[in-house]
Amino acid sequence: MVTKVVLAYSGGLDTSVIVPWLKSNYNNCEVVCFTADVGQQEELDGLEQKAIASGAAKLVVLDLREEFLKDYVFPTMQAGAVYERDYLLGTSIARPLMAKKMVEIAEREGADAIAHGCTGKGNDQVRFELTVMALNPKLKVIAPWREWDIRSREDAIDYARQYNIPLAQTEKDIYSRDRNIMHLSHEGGLLEDPWNEPEPSMFQLSVSPEEAPDEPEYVEIGFEKGNPVSLNAKTLSAVDLFVRLNEIAGSHGIGRVDIVENRLVGMKSRGVYETPAGTVIFRAHQALESICLDKYTMHYKDFVAVKYAELVYNGMWFMQLREALDAFVRVTQQTVTGTVRLKLYKGNIIIAGRKSPYSLYREDYASFGEEDVYNQQDAHGFIQLFGLPLKVESLLAIDGGGESRYRKPDYSKFKRD
Repeated sequence: MVTKVVLAYSGGLDTSVIVPWLKSNYNNCEVVCFTADVGQQEELDGLEQKAIASGAAKLVVLDLREEFLKDYVFPTMQAGAVYERDYLLGTSIARPLMAKKMVEIAEREGADAIAHGCTGKGNDQVRFELTVMALNPKLKVIAPWREWDIRSREDAIDYARQYNIPLAQTEKDIYSRDRNIMHLSHEGGLLEDPWNEPEPSMFQLSVSPEEAPDEPEYVEIGFEKGNPVSLNAKTLSAVDLFVRLNEIAGSHGIGRVDIVENRLVGMKSRGVYETPAGTVIFRAHQALESICLDKYTMHYKDFVAVKYAELVYNGMWFMQLREALDAFVRVTQQTVTGTVRLKLYKGNIIIAGRKSPYSLYREDYASFGEEDVYNQQDAHGFIQLFGLPLKVESLLAIDGGGESRYRKPDYSKFKRD
């Protein structure tokens, strides 16, 4: 029997309605609401009163912005994880942290269930529930959208009025959005047709490249062991760095991505993401790795990045494989210390310089001028050995009366009219 439930609570219509629904359908259980502040910029004032007015016993609010960036965003960025070529996983990374805190609160409060407002079509339901299964599988998970008869906003409003739940008198946005300090996502509305170009008024964190300043702006990002620690030579906390860089990059139209992605549940979904600071930091980190990592480590790390992104997107943060990949990534980051200078201009990020005390770049080796450190005659023997498999295969074909499989000339072009 369910006696106490911890509910992921935003204060919006859906989660406000869930409070009395839980009490009505689960033996008048006690509901503890939980709000995670991950930088979503939503108004927290008055949220506790609204939760209690909806029937909750209490509201727990936690500021998770620093933990979110340091323990979730930075490791994902260091891994180079990008889902399906473009998505920097802003929403995906936040859900495991939120669900982890819900489990901790449930254990502290003596709750026997947690509840969320995710729909049965999306990825977030999986991310929440896999986290609970990994951290405390004895907790029951309640997903009202998979159980109740509410099917529309109008149904939800009627239900709220029936239970005297205070409703904000605001017009419904046609877009479904999720925001945190890392990014802002947009789905639904006009975006459901992939042929439609996003309307300019939809964007909130970035100006259009056409409206960006006509003069570029230079920024310098400082890293220590793969972690961004400074902006323009000023050491900042993770939160302050992201807040400031979001403003700067957004003003230059940086970080907009429009993709059709493959959801975990099988369907394709079109989304538009704004990730100003995250895009700049990700690009700067790549540039620094280019001089700090050796060839074989960097190439293998690219393979790891694809798997890491898949795990994060699919809600498998609390999995041994992700921890194992993290261990590999941490080793690669031991020398990723230095500074990257970037030029931001009308939606573009241009690398303008990179330096590191651990740089593997040697100008005397790379120079096209005279040098004594590299004997160019050595290249002949290297090429002979490197190409030996190709040479042997071709010789076998020729000796057998044939020709190399890669040499199929079209003799008709030599024919005279």
